[in-house]
Amino acid sequence: MLPRSLLNTEFYLNRSLSWLAFNRRVLEEAEDESNPLLERVKFLAITASNLDEFFEIRIAGLLQHLEEGQVDPGPDGLTPRDEQEMVAEATHEFVRLQYDCWNKKLLPELAEHRIRVHSLADLSEEQREVVDDYCRNELDALLTPVTVDPAHPFPRVIHKALCQALLLRRRRRSTANYMGVVTVPRSLPRLVRLPDAKGDSFIALADLVGLHAGRMYRGYEILSEGAFRITRNSNLYLQEEESRSVLESVRTELHNRRKGDAVRLEIESDASADIVSRLQTVFELQDWQVYRTPGPVNLSRLMHLHSAVNRPDLKFKPFQPKEWSLPKGTRDIWGALRQRDVLLHHPFDSYNSVVSFIEAAAQDPAVLSIKQTLYRTNDNSPIVEALVQAAAMKEVTVVVEVKARFDEASNIKWARELEDAGVQVFHGLVGLKTHCKLTLIARKDPDGVMRRYCHLGTGNYNPSTAAFYTDLSLLTAEPEMTMAVHNVFNFLTAYSEQPNYNPLLVAPVDLAERVANLIAREADHARAGKPARIIAKVNSLLDKNVVQELYKASQAGVQVDLIVRGICSLNPGIRGISDRVTVRSIVGRFLEHSRIYYFQNGGEEEIYLGSADWMPRNLHERVEVVFPLRDALLKDRVRHEILAAYLADNVKARLLQRDGEYVHDGAKGKAALFSSQDFLIDCAEGKRDLSAIPVVAARPPRRRPAKPRTAKTRVKVT
Repeated sequence: MLPRSLLNTEFYLNRSLSWLAFNRRVLEEAEDESNPLLERVKFLAITASNLDEFFEIRIAGLLQHLEEGQVDPGPDGLTPRDEQEMVAEATHEFVRLQYDCWNKKLLPELAEHRIRVHSLADLSEEQREVVDDYCRNELDALLTPVTVDPAHPFPRVIHKALCQALLLRRRRRSTANYMGVVTVPRSLPRLVRLPDAKGDSFIALADLVGLHAGRMYRGYEILSEGAFRITRNSNLYLQEEESRSVLESVRTELHNRRKGDAVRLEIESDASADIVSRLQTVFELQDWQVYRTPGPVNLSRLMHLHSAVNRPDLKFKPFQPKEWSLPKGTRDIWGALRQRDVLLHHPFDSYNSVVSFIEAAAQDPAVLSIKQTLYRTNDNSPIVEALVQAAAMKEVTVVVEVKARFDEASNIKWARELEDAGVQVFHGLVGLKTHCKLTLIARKDPDGVMRRYCHLGTGNYNPSTAAFYTDLSLLTAEPEMTMAVHNVFNFLTAYSEQPNYNPLLVAPVDLAERVANLIAREADHARAGKPARIIAKVNSLLDKNVVQELYKASQAGVQVDLIVRGICSLNPGIRGISDRVTVRSIVGRFLEHSRIYYFQNGGEEEIYLGSADWMPRNLHERVEVVFPLRDALLKDRVRHEILAAYLADNVKARLLQRDGEYVHDGAKGKAALFSSQDFLIDCAEGKRDLSAIPVVAARPPRRRPAKPRTAKTRVKVT
């Protein structure tokens, strides 16, 4: 039975509001003038992409709960209706901040640097001629104008497709108004380049569709128009037990996703009330689900500016990742791994070493089998190509997670290509996503001994995202570790369960229980007067049981330092509950994606890495693997280089307050500025070492009085 105090709803922050607070931190990077200008545009585009996912997954799920009549409150005490009302207010405020950033900050600063996004009104004569030519020769053939009338029902609007809505009236003998809809072609760039001898000029494709509307709707008077975009429910509904295969089930649901219910309407702010009302009726949306935008409807498309404009002076300075080289006395990667484990911290350490490990296995005739999990990868993946080549000569088994959200179609394609090449492809276990990142190599070494070599990681097998996601890779030939990985693959392909997978922690088998035990062990050490500290770096912290164990550890005297990039339901700094807990979030140039768990353990330090966040889905609904570091030098690197750098950051770190707000570390402005990601780049390039990390004493979180949390009145949008 839990102490009554730990059940207090004030001790748990709301998941949706915590996620929105994370996106606000990303927006702060777009507003931060110390970042290069085009990188700030990129950050703004990322906030829009993030918000899309929030609506199509989180808001869609919340609306489903409301439709089902769910009224039970969550750990934070909010019912689904309370949460919906608070989220409505918060998202409308966030959209206002996004467009303030674009219109008042980024757009003027871009113009100062001769980068312009024009309106139709300010085009030069030369640019107007280019636009007219583009509309005739490029755009017109791809447009399909639709007039909604008794003979033409409202067209099916594709999820997140940009469209132009028009209010029309026939020029002859008619007083009725009609609705016109034109879908903006996805095959064309959303920003069209214009001639400009002095800089870079663009115009939005949606504006060109509006300009071209008169030619498409001859015989009509255009009374009003506006670009709009519909976001739909993108949750998958799988009935795996009743389907012939997970692959076929996902294929069906991908088709159904396009028919998902609308959850949001974005529309230009100057569109007429008549157009908005008609669209709102068609898509059955409440007022709060309508978002009027004083600028480009889809801000995520501004990402095009970052890639299209060749201005290195307005982007982050490129850096050269450190390449791992074979130690002296070894002739191949296998000999090196027999000597000792290798730890790589991406992107500071090049991901080429992981690719080379898999390519070497594919090409080496002494390698007899390769087993790998694939959750996400990139187009033209060298890893997939290596697996395809290897299948012609050896046994290759790949577990492809076809339910990886938003990558389902891509993963189905990879699965088919691998099967066609002779790879044994499995789709994981019914009811569980395969999220662990594992590669297992079986090789007959020159001494005649069959040995296993493996890669375990915190991130996906995607060389593209590895350039801007921070992740950790372990390459090892340690027999106990590789045997455990072998057993995990048997679990994935045959549901062959072991009593345990030591030294690995595996979800859903024992990860949740063992994490709780590790936290409780630190509490026991603290009560006994032994060294006790927890440092955990995760993407999200949402599991109620883990939160409660951390509260109990704090109460026992354990210093708990959490580095949580995104959602965090734990509330730090509560007297008598979480006095010794700090929560910081680091948002910067690279997406913090690595998961690290440090336990001081009475002086016998233990460090684990893995694919799992502290969320219910990771602990109970996925196959996850968390693995220990055993090499003393590697443990020292993680503790005194990587974790120490993150804990010392006073530039990109924000500290979570009791009211759910995040504030910059109080050390900023009082001490030398220290950015963890900049430091790690410098280390990779040999410019700095550990002596540059400031010594930061453990300190309790600063307390700020919590704001009262009450459901707000639903936002009305007019």
